[in-house]
Amino acid sequence: MRAAHSVYNHIVVGAGSAGCAVTRRLVDAGRSVLLVETGGRDDNPAIHDPGRLWELWNSPQDHAYITEPQRHADETQVLWPRGKVLGGSSALNGMIYVRGHCSDYDGWADRYGAKGWSYDEVLPYFKRSEDFEDGPSDFHGADGPLPVTRNHDPNPVTSAFMAACEEYGIPYNDDCNAEEILGVNLLHRTIRDGRRVSSWTAFVEPVRASPRLTVRTGALVTRVLVEGGRAVGVELLRGGRTETVRCSGDVILSAGTIGSAQILLLSGIGPADELRALGIGVTADLPGVGRNLHDHTLTPVVWESVRDIPAGTANKLEAHYFAKTDPALSAPDLQPLMSHVPLPVAGQTVPDEGHGYTVLAGTIRPLSRGRLWLRSADPAQAPALDPNHFAEPSDLAAMVEAVKQVREIGSQRALEGWRSREIAPGPGVRADGEIAAYLKRNLLSYHHQVGTCRMGSGPEAVVDPRLSVYGVAGLRVADASVIPAVTSGNTHAPAVMIGERCADFVLGGHP
Repeated sequence: MRAAHSVYNHIVVGAGSAGCAVTRRLVDAGRSVLLVETGGRDDNPAIHDPGRLWELWNSPQDHAYITEPQRHADETQVLWPRGKVLGGSSALNGMIYVRGHCSDYDGWADRYGAKGWSYDEVLPYFKRSEDFEDGPSDFHGADGPLPVTRNHDPNPVTSAFMAACEEYGIPYNDDCNAEEILGVNLLHRTIRDGRRVSSWTAFVEPVRASPRLTVRTGALVTRVLVEGGRAVGVELLRGGRTETVRCSGDVILSAGTIGSAQILLLSGIGPADELRALGIGVTADLPGVGRNLHDHTLTPVVWESVRDIPAGTANKLEAHYFAKTDPALSAPDLQPLMSHVPLPVAGQTVPDEGHGYTVLAGTIRPLSRGRLWLRSADPAQAPALDPNHFAEPSDLAAMVEAVKQVREIGSQRALEGWRSREIAPGPGVRADGEIAAYLKRNLLSYHHQVGTCRMGSGPEAVVDPRLSVYGVAGLRVADASVIPAVTSGNTHAPAVMIGERCADFVLGGHP
């Protein structure tokens, strides 16, 4: 083992959505930062071309996790692409910018004990990171590093889908990131000049030459070094060699919902009995590490088109809508997503691209909770992942309603000029039980995994409202793993906001 000669002010583990935001703000404040990333450089051209999104799944830039067989979904295993590259999952995601509903954040503060995280308190951090093309407003910023742009040239079948939503009764909403989230709209996107903008390219690449910043790629963090109850650095494996790196200030884990929890467990921070069973010494007995795992779910509804659908100009995901299955809900529980290409369906033949389109029926308010756990003490072995989908029957019922609603929208007059026939689930699948069986076989992830290092108070909380790990000084977690209950929509924007807030907590703690 060799020790690094440099001692940094801070070590950030993970160059993803939150980690890049944390790093940029600390460097701007004059701190020296080591940013550690398991993956490599973002030199795959498919990363930067929004139309090549699906080429990235199962690529060298993807961890390509697979869930445990889902016992409430016919033992289906779900692919979870997660970024293993500079930019993390923001280099692989759908480039969709959604903050969620204001009640999401109020719920964090009121229900989970995450004081200081109400919507009014987090809104300034969303605005700080954003460069919205419409300019500044009460709900948007325009001076931040992260561009948020509109689609000015949607696919014609996308426009027809939006008109069909309005015919069905879902109103048009020009901006789901402003005062009202409900309705159908073209996506806000992290795309500029036809190219993806990841957190890496937005936040860190512009300061890459700073003498205060050191970036190490291809480095697997195996554990956090804790001395006298305080985190003082990390141990990492790089190029077959083990190295220890130390810092004078906070260690910040931003390795994602899977990676951050895994590192804590490998460091002896988690459920004591489970750690001892694997031969891992206990640093802090925190039973909540790895628990509260949950995710948004999708299933495809596919139509064959009566005429050719032109290729898109950028992202193959262009529109979505937010709706409620029950008017009494405080926030939407549905977020179906339109794609002008036919997506694959298990056991069925779908049309070639240009001859069909898909609406992904999706729910965004799951009650089911699962967990993540270590299979062994080997840091190179992926942990076991069980979101426990549909353990709560209401989650399955909401997905069935989503499919039925999407089908109704798909049958509206506005799509007559495009619709030939429904391919999947298909005209023979009508009863609720048949729809449930279909979607269990074709269960997909929205890639919004959260919760394994829950923020707040109570016996299963892992970090406090300033993102500090309970029982270990100098150690914070800043990424989607701290989210107590998943937001109403895509999680990239909330993760960036969490990174922004973490930087402020760190700087406030070390004036």
